[in-house]
Amino acid sequence: MSEFKVFITRRLPTDLEQLQQFANVEVWEQRQPPPYEVLLEKVKEVDGLLCLLTDKIDKQLIEASDSLKVISQMAVGYDNIDIAAATERMIPVGYTPDVLTDATADFTWGLLMTSARRIVEASQFTRTGKWQTWEPDLLLGSQVTGATLGIVGLGRIGKAVAHRAQGFDMRILYTSNRCDVHLENTLGVEFVSLERLLQESDFVTIHMPLTQNNYHMFGDEQFALMKSSAVLINTARGGIIDPDALYRALSKGTIAGAAIDVTEPEPIPTDSPLLTLDNLIITPHVASASRQTREKMANMAIDNLIAGLKGDRLHDCVNSDIYH
Repeated sequence: MSEFKVFITRRLPTDLEQLQQFANVEVWEQRQPPPYEVLLEKVKEVDGLLCLLTDKIDKQLIEASDSLKVISQMAVGYDNIDIAAATERMIPVGYTPDVLTDATADFTWGLLMTSARRIVEASQFTRTGKWQTWEPDLLLGSQVTGATLGIVGLGRIGKAVAHRAQGFDMRILYTSNRCDVHLENTLGVEFVSLERLLQESDFVTIHMPLTQNNYHMFGDEQFALMKSSAVLINTARGGIIDPDALYRALSKGTIAGAAIDVTEPEPIPTDSPLLTLDNLIITPHVASASRQTREKMANMAIDNLIAGLKGDRLHDCVNSDIYH
């Protein structure tokens, strides 16, 4: 039996046979993530950790283990991990970029269309027996074709959303860390300030990692700049939006609607006032949840884990500077 021990914080949508041939594998089988105290104890005795966004991998946890050789996260984001602490101990941190781009962009577009055309409301209207006849003004929504789309963060997913918007003849605005003339020429997008994007867009979609600088980036001030007919989409991170400000904007009609796949906190509390709103769609962080994508993410995470155990360079490494 292998000398390596690994702990996986949740069941994965893939076969673990390859990993089991290489290491002693323990999987947390419960639906809820392992409590921090459990994770803290587990990490003390393992060589490798395969974790998810729901796991808090902080400095205390990282420094609790003398044996930990690699942290492999099954996610494109990694704001739950103290990268500096891992780097200080020369522990590579793996992640799974690129693979979820199309799945997330598809889901973003699904949320946009569903919110614009009030599909969830229409389904509920029908299911509760309210449909009595065809009515000219029943459940009027927003036209997508020819509308203005504002993309906040033109990374891989933002670009994929822009490609989809081209098929709807949309005017596409974007704001990002920098202007990219090549992208403007190939995608037909226009670089503008956040303020102008909010003022002119019919749909605003967020595609950026959560950082200290953009925490609650969308608050009362930003919602006030948006059109009263505008729809906000978020498949990035919940903390980018102030949930109290979102509730005020939706309940007062400052904006027409929103569709979010991420919340702050996650899961959203069952007593959250956001859950009372008919003009808000909330899904449980499933933008990347196609079978093909999740399986590939799991396999990438396993490959990173095995590479770290072997002492090889991770294919997808957050803190690759440890190899220099």
